[in-house]
Amino acid sequence: MMTPEQIVASQKANVETLFGLTAKAFEGVEKMVELNLSVAKAALDESANNTQAALSVKDAQELLAMQANLFQPLAEKTAAYGRHLYDIASGTSSEFTKAFEAQSAAAQKQITTLVDSAAQNAPAGSEQAVAMMKGAVTAATSAFESVQKAVKQATDLAESNLAAVSPSAAPKAAKKK
Repeated sequence: MMTPEQIVASQKANVETLFGLTAKAFEGVEKMVELNLSVAKAALDESANNTQAALSVKDAQELLAMQANLFQPLAEKTAAYGRHLYDIASGTSSEFTKAFEAQSAAAQKQITTLVDSAAQNAPAGSEQAVAMMKGAVTAATSAFESVQKAVKQATDLAESNLAAVSPSAAPKAAKKK
């Protein structure tokens, strides 16, 4: 059983983790707000420049050429925005993942210690129940580790797919349309 000091220390650690993760979440939100403000300002400036250029066009052919030239930079900027947004979300998510893994490792250790303690103090004849309890803990731990590996693989695949989209791929796709 846990002593009152251990309970207090555990609660203190949980509160510190909570505040640390809250600060990381706010940092992520701040970065996203900064990114969106920057994108909005740049879009406003470009819109003003494009409007001035459109007003100075002399014929329809020049207007069509100008319009066609707007799509390539738009595709590049959209791809860059998506990558930047993904980087922010990924960085924030990794902090949460690290904290979750640390907390789950500590919880697994506590459960194992509890099961071992119960096994040592179990009355004679309860070996089968203790073995079932240990088996359940082992199975749960194994399942949790499998889920963690699957999530890691999916994350790695998503990151490699995002990295595979080169800065020149989006403009090429825009030109094809």
